Formats: sequence, structure tokens, C-alpha cells
Amino acid sequence: MDIKLKNSRRRILVFIFVLVITCSVGMVAAYPSFSRVMQSGENDAIYEQSLTDICRDLEIGNYILYNEVTGKIDRALLQEQYGNSRFDLLRKYMDYEVFDSRGTAQLGTSNNSVLKNLKAKDTSYAFRVEFIFQKDGEISKVQVTGGKTDMQRQYQMEQYLLDMEPYPYQGIEIPSGVQIVYGMTEEKLNAYIKDSYDSEYLSIRRLMESELYSTVSIALGLIVAVTAIFLAIKRRDIFEEKRIFAAPFEIVVTALGILAGLGNFVAEMVLITINARPNALGAVVNFAANTVMWFVVFGIVFWGFVCLGAMFTMKKAYWTERTLCAGLFRWLNKRKAKYGRGIKKKAGEICNRTKHFCGKQYDMLLHLDFQDKTNRTILKIVVLNLVVLLIICSMWFYGIAALVIYSIVLFFFFKKYFKDIQSKYKLLLQATNRLAEGDLDSSFEADIGVFNPVQEELKKIQTGFKKAVEEEVKSERMKTELITNVSHDLKTPLTAIITYTDLLKTESDEEKRKEYIQILEQKSLRLKGLIEDLFEISKAASNNVTMNFMSVDIVDLLKQVGLEYDSKIKETNLDFRWSLPDHKIILWLDSQKTYRIFENLIVNITKYAMPHTRVYVEMNELDDQVHISMKNVSAEELDFNSEEITDRFVRGDISRNTEGSGLGLAIAKSFAKLQHGTLKISTDADLYKVEITFPRKG
Repeated sequence: MDIKLKNSRRRILVFIFVLVITCSVGMVAAYPSFSRVMQSGENDAIYEQSLTDICRDLEIGNYILYNEVTGKIDRALLQEQYGNSRFDLLRKYMDYEVFDSRGTAQLGTSNNSVLKNLKAKDTSYAFRVEFIFQKDGEISKVQVTGGKTDMQRQYQMEQYLLDMEPYPYQGIEIPSGVQIVYGMTEEKLNAYIKDSYDSEYLSIRRLMESELYSTVSIALGLIVAVTAIFLAIKRRDIFEEKRIFAAPFEIVVTALGILAGLGNFVAEMVLITINARPNALGAVVNFAANTVMWFVVFGIVFWGFVCLGAMFTMKKAYWTERTLCAGLFRWLNKRKAKYGRGIKKKAGEICNRTKHFCGKQYDMLLHLDFQDKTNRTILKIVVLNLVVLLIICSMWFYGIAALVIYSIVLFFFFKKYFKDIQSKYKLLLQATNRLAEGDLDSSFEADIGVFNPVQEELKKIQTGFKKAVEEEVKSERMKTELITNVSHDLKTPLTAIITYTDLLKTESDEEKRKEYIQILEQKSLRLKGLIEDLFEISKAASNNVTMNFMSVDIVDLLKQVGLEYDSKIKETNLDFRWSLPDHKIILWLDSQKTYRIFENLIVNITKYAMPHTRVYVEMNELDDQVHISMKNVSAEELDFNSEEITDRFVRGDISRNTEGSGLGLAIAKSFAKLQHGTLKISTDADLYKVEITFPRKG
């Protein structure tokens, strides 16, 4: 009986050896078929892979070339954002150009023959890609042509380029209204592939992805695995005595995982053998070496599945006797009395730290600031998810259950997360509704997580609305005052004209008639001046003023105004101190409007300055502008708002006891603004100061 049992075991072992060696020899015998498959389309596979990678790089190249054309983005920023791309290497091997809507080359780096070849539809390039961008930055057309691409591949690449999602970084301009064309000759394409790609790596990958190689290796591996499981169930007695077939589950899974990870190495050895051209002795050695390699591979597969086959015979006992985790738990139970409290305390600390860490990360997700770069946060989430998935994948059969548990946990996590986001979103909507209803005084102080930046913008909008309402109220008040003041100022000379006209009708004394006529002339001119000023400021406010810009010597113009009003200045007993440059300062201005600005300001000084005081008129030449200031001491107390004094029909004297129209400063400010300048008024006690700036370049 013992002899029969031994013979049976011996026959089974011989069968196993024959099975493994047969599968190994069969795998090596298939090498010539693998070689024919590799040789039939090796170059096409390399070209297909390389052209796909080139298309991916060209999407980035569009942004780089367009921003080089516009010149608005610093090259350092382009390098920072796109420095990791392969386009900088790719552009050394190709012709390229950016054309505007009229077909004019924008880069200016290509000669006429290259430009002509790039524009040609029937190109001599081995690979040519044309992008056409609309004004809104959308790609309206992608055309792929070239001798190294057939119609089907051209269509596939065009769809691939159209479906790609471009990712412009912050500050990078999107191409718009241009045509970008790339072209590679066959010589440069081959050179680029040779310099950029590891042909050996591509060949190994293509061998592993080939249908014949994967089918043969998987089929033979399945034969060995199924046989191993069958023998482990039917002839359990043969393997029970061998400790090597009682390896723990974790070790078996790790060994099979390492074997799967060595797939590249095995494929590389197969490829080396296929490409070798040895003599007869070398061929025998190669055959033997590869047979041994596959014998080891299939042997490990057989061993692993024999060990795993015990799950079908031992059932529940397998998980308690053949796993390292169960052994660890048994070891911990034996030492529970000695180490139990310490382990419990340590586990509690780890649990609290984990809980604190998860809470901190959850709070970080609730307060993401999308205005900043979120790459680091996204990377942390991806890495954490990767770690969890790696742990789950390492569990083998446990992985499915762990994946279900992980999905459930993830579901409740996202449910809570989105519930919190929804509650904060409702708070944001409530705030916007209050703002929409006109409540400009409510506070926005609630913590709304990721919407905090939006809340800050709402605060700015609230402040802006308040300011706009205040400006509107102020504008309405100014309009009311304008109507009142215009009515008053127009009524005064008009009443005088009517009165003196009636007197003139009944007056017979010639001297008095002349006096009345003179007064009528004065009041008519006064009325004319008011109406002209009113029309002037109305046109300036509506930007309906025709500007006649020319080269103007602003120093001479200011002196001219001073000489024009010299007699009036002397009548007011004012001491004007002029501090003007000795040389000409030429600016691009409207001479008449600028003259009117100086005239209004000097007339204003003669009206309101305290007699027997000094007036300072200074002009300073800066790098990019000319600064003019006029300072005087007011005869009346300056109790007005200096910001409103340049508004329409506002005077510094509330009693309005002068003949000014109240529009002089408003006209001066409007004319300065129309010439890209500024006019500001400030006061300090009784000191009245006007500051004017004009740009040196119009």
C-alpha cells in the first residue's frame, strides 16, 4: 500500500514537472511568431506613439507661441508654467509660424520658402498640423496632413486634438483670431523620434501589448494555475507534508505580485532573444536559458496557486491558520495581559490623532480658496486616495469587500461634505437676497467656508452700492441746486434787461438813454456768458466737445494768460509770483481749451483772493507729466467741500454776491479731464490751492 502511494506521488510530481517544462518550451517555441508580429508593424507603432505625443505637445505649443507673439507675458512666466513640457525640444525639429487673419507671419522667424511650404495644403512635410482659432479663443478647425499619416490616422488625430481640453495657466493669454501651423520633414521627424524616444522601451511595451504574446502567456499561465488548484483540492495529501506549500496568504500574494511586476523584465529577455542572431551553439544556449526562465515563472505560478488552493479544502480554517494577520492577533492575545493596557492607550492616541487629522483636512476642504492655486490640495487628496487604493489592492480577495466599505465611507463623507456646502450656500443666497432687496446695512460675518471669498466680494459690492447711492443722492441734490441757481442767475440779468427796456421806451433824455443802453449791453453780455458757460459744461459732461489737439508750449500759454489779465490783476492789488521754467515745454493739448482752463482759474483768483496778498503760480516738469499749482489766500472763510467746488454751479461764496456763473471750475475740470489731465482743489484754513497735471504724451 505504501509502495503504491509513493508511486502515485512520484507520478504526480513527474506530471507537474512535465506540465511546467512543456508550458515553458511552448512559450519559447512561440518566439518566432512573436518576432514576425514585432517586425510587421514596429515602425508604424513607433510613429503612431510618437505622433500622438507630438500632438499633445502642440496643444501647449499654441499657448507658448501665441504669447511670444503678443509679448504681454514675460518669458520667465512662460518657462515657469510650461517648463516641464517637451515643446521646447520639439520646436528644434520642426518649422512653425503664427499667422494673423490676413495671413501675415507674426513670429518672423521663418524664411519665405518655409512660410510658403507651411501655407501649402499639399505639403511636402511628413507631418503637418494646422490650428485655426476664432476671436473667442475656440478652435474652429484642425487639419492634419503629411506623408507619414494616412487618411484614417489624420482623422483620428484631428478628433484627438479637438477633444483635448486646453489648460491655460493664470496670466497666460488664449490664442484668438490666429492660424498656427507646424510642419516636420521626414528627416527631422526620424531624428526627433531617435533622440526623444527609447525605442527599446517602445518595443518591450509593444510586445507586452501584442495580442499573440498576451494570449499565449496568459493561456499557459491559466493552464498551470488551474492544474495547481485542481491538484491542491484532489491530491491534498501530496502537498500537506511540504511546508513550502503552506506559505501564508500575504507572502503568496506578495510573491505573485512581484512576479507580475517583473513582466517588463521577462518581456525584455524575450525581446533580446528575438533580436539576437547567434550561431547554432548560441541558439541552443538561448533556448535553454529562456526555457529555464519560463520554468521559474510557471513554477512560481504553480506554487502560488497550490498554496491558494488550500482555501477550498481548509475553508474558514485557512484564514485563521494561513494568514499572518491571524497569527499577529493570536500573538497579541497571548500577551494581552502584559501589553493590553499599553496597546489600548496607544491605540486611543492614534485614534485621536487620526480623528484630529481628518477633522483638520475636512475643515480645509470646507475653506478652500479657489482664488489661490489649489494644486497642493488636489495633490494631497489624490495621494491620500492613492494610498487607500494601494492598501485595498494589496488585500487581494479582501480588496472587493474593502472597496465596498471604502465606497460606503466615501459616500457618507461626501454626503456630509455637500450638506455642509449646501447650508453655507443657503447663507450666501440669503445674503445676496438681502442685498438684492436693497438692504445695504446688513452685515456679512457668517463663516461660509469655500464661499468666504464670495462673501468678501459681496461686502465690496455692498460698499460700492452705498457709494453709488450716495453719489446718486448727491447728483440729485446738485441737479436741484443747478436748476435753482441757473434760474436765479439767468433771472437777474433778464429782469434788468426788461426793466431798462421799459425805461428806455419812456425816457427822452439822451444821456440817460445812452446810460440805459450801456447797462442793457452789460446785462446782455452777462446773460450771453451764462448761457455759453451752461452749454459748455453740458457738452463737456456728455463728452460732446470737439478737441483739436496740437503741439502746445504750455509755458508760453500760461504766460500769455497772465499778460492778458495783467491789468485786472493790478486792479485787485494782488502780487503774483510766477515760477515757470525758462525753456519750452511742448505738450499735446487743445490750446483753446487749455487757455480757458488757465483763464477761469486766474479770473477765479482775482474774484476771491484777499487783496494785497501774494499769489503763487508754479510749474514743475516731471518724468511723465507736467504739474502746475496756483495758491492764494481767500478773502472769505473757506467752509465749503473742496471735492464739490468743481461741480456745476457751486461757488465758494454761499451768498453768491459776485457775477460768476458758478461754472468756471467745473468747465476747467472737464477740459482738463478731456485732455487726459487732472484738476484738484485743496484747502488749508484760508489757503486755497489748485493743482493741475497734464501727461507729457497725449
